[in-house]
Amino acid sequence: MPVNSQPPAALILGCAGLALTESERRLFAAANPLGFILFGRNIDTPDQVRDLVAALRQSVGRADAPVLIDQEGGRVQRLKPPYWRKAPPGAPFAALAERNRAAAKEALRLNFRLIGRELADLGIDVDCAPVLDVPVLGAHDVIGDRAYGTDPALVADLAREVADGLLDEGVIPIVKHIPGHGRATVDSHVALPVVEDSAESLEAKDFVPFRALSDAPWGMTAHVVYTAFDRVRPATTSPIVIEEVIRGRLGFDGVLLSDDLSMKALGGRFEDRSNDSLDAGCDIVLHCNGDMDEMAALARVVRPLTDRALERLARGEARRRRPVPFDIAAAHARVEALLSVSVR
Repeated sequence: MPVNSQPPAALILGCAGLALTESERRLFAAANPLGFILFGRNIDTPDQVRDLVAALRQSVGRADAPVLIDQEGGRVQRLKPPYWRKAPPGAPFAALAERNRAAAKEALRLNFRLIGRELADLGIDVDCAPVLDVPVLGAHDVIGDRAYGTDPALVADLAREVADGLLDEGVIPIVKHIPGHGRATVDSHVALPVVEDSAESLEAKDFVPFRALSDAPWGMTAHVVYTAFDRVRPATTSPIVIEEVIRGRLGFDGVLLSDDLSMKALGGRFEDRSNDSLDAGCDIVLHCNGDMDEMAALARVVRPLTDRALERLARGEARRRRPVPFDIAAAHARVEALLSVSVR
């Protein structure tokens, strides 16, 4: 594989199908994104996924280009049966924790070791999990059962097991959606949520898990307006929220990745979405849908990773652990046995 000597661009891109087209190869070679993200449209068989992952890395000439996926379990799970295990969402672990927190933590760490092992087997090395959002009554169910409960201290406790389980298998976790999507009354995939709660309310609940996991290697922003800090711009494009809240109040100094720029919560040209996010303080922007015109627009304004972003990436890489062999069948059975207690 040829080595690309140019600094990677502050960009993660998706692709359209099960294999790269020549147009995608040319675009990726020219844009030199840091890495890529996979969705259900890109998944068929294990061998097909391995081939696609290899082709993505080959397109930019970097064998270590990060490849991301959303593999939380439940309804947010790109790898599905029959080739991959059907993993549970967050809610059953929260229910178990109400009865036995130690058992819930054990089950969750094992669950994400199993997920991490599946990802690593395919060459996927970054998982967009855990969800640290704390839902409130009346919020949109876009978070819903993905959350690890409604008690912020419990969410923090359980999310730590998710992160550690992935790191055990050499997979980087991404905490999301920083600084909190749990109060949103609309889905940011289709509209821009506006949260009008006070800074004190956000501090007391939403910020708690993110502060507890401020040492996470990567974090993903929320496309949410928090009027207590910025009345107009969502966190992703708000220098105030990123500098004062995410980097300041929460103390997060990991790699900061925007949520998907193609979501309807953001408006305007894609060139502006990218520039506004990076200018606000995101280290990397994410574009997921594989649309060639949109990716070409981003490629026109792409900029290299900053030295600070490269430092954060290197720090995150150092957090990967060397996987230790374990009995996969026994771990699966143990997770199921522990979770069955929560529904008796």
